[in-house]
Amino acid sequence: MTTDSTRIAVDTAPFIFPTRVYWEDTDAGGVVYHAQYVAFLERTRTEWLRARGHAQERLRQTHDLVFAVRSMRLDFLRPARLDDLLQVSARIHQCKRASVVFAQSIERDGEVLLTAEVKVAALRASTFKPVGLPDALYEEFRRLESPGQPL
Repeated sequence: MTTDSTRIAVDTAPFIFPTRVYWEDTDAGGVVYHAQYVAFLERTRTEWLRARGHAQERLRQTHDLVFAVRSMRLDFLRPARLDDLLQVSARIHQCKRASVVFAQSIERDGEVLLTAEVKVAALRASTFKPVGLPDALYEEFRRLESPGQPL
């Protein structure tokens, strides 16, 4: 049996998605090309949703809902290189009715290589206009917020 505080601690733990760096991810020097980090972050948010039972295609079909990146802040701290095994994390920093701010990071062997703040907007798939999250999804995401933790 878990207590409420245990449940909260587990729920707000970052989701980790392992990602290997392939040749196609790098520049001629074997260093990850800066734009490829954005793809790593996107895949992790997608897998985070899928792991919670909210595959993006299902959200589109069931709720006419898609997410689009509204803004992004990246801080490149160290380079990732060919063949590195990266741990890409995602957690909800803040959830509003029609947007979600994710705190994300990319690490290699416990060393932080990149931190990111990614704001996604909830849009109606049929019109690409802002829409509020369905009530159940909004409540779930609000429970997962961890605003006091550093980005």
